[in-house]
Amino acid sequence: MFTGIIEEMGIINSVAEGSLSAVITIQASKVLEGSQVGDSIAVNGVCLTVTSIHGGLFTADVMAETLRRSSLGSLSKGSRVNLERAMHANGRFGGHIVSGHIDGTGTIVSKAREDNAVWITINTDKRVLKYIVEKGSVAVDGTSLTVAAVNDDDSTFSVSVIPHTAEETIILEKGTGDIVNLENDVIGKYVERLLSYKEEPVNALNNNGSEITMDFLMENGF
Repeated sequence: MFTGIIEEMGIINSVAEGSLSAVITIQASKVLEGSQVGDSIAVNGVCLTVTSIHGGLFTADVMAETLRRSSLGSLSKGSRVNLERAMHANGRFGGHIVSGHIDGTGTIVSKAREDNAVWITINTDKRVLKYIVEKGSVAVDGTSLTVAAVNDDDSTFSVSVIPHTAEETIILEKGTGDIVNLENDVIGKYVERLLSYKEEPVNALNNNGSEITMDFLMENGF
């Protein structure tokens, strides 16, 4: 579990591409403090498992499904990435609940400065946009941001980036046409699932859902 508060920006040291998967090596410092092989680190919002740590570098495997559903496949040597360690149970919840399992990607369609902030508008698929609510939360490349506006007509939403976020993350390094990873607020997805789920009718003689009935017991000598 993550919070969307980026701890540092790492640098891609190498990308070893396989036939469908890849192994990435990332230069970092802060996120390696106390980290061990097997720990989780979110890279641009994607939860990856650390497979080795050595001399300020860590490696992680990226499976084919992750490459298909995220922007990690576009990373190359020298790319900067947002990094966050999994949250400790006693940690401060500064952002919102972020699982590290992204829902899809979006494309930056515009950037506009407004005094000390920068508005970024992102186009995404309607299946992702339906969970994005004005004044709600969304993770963009792993960064917890507040949604400033939603436009269903052109499938876009906008966020306003403050100077601190601009300095501590890669978000303003992205330009028009660049792809970003998106993760919706998990609470909305759970609510939708619970409201749409239809349970099978329960046997009238057995309203607790068990397959054991009075007839079954009598037939077996009870």
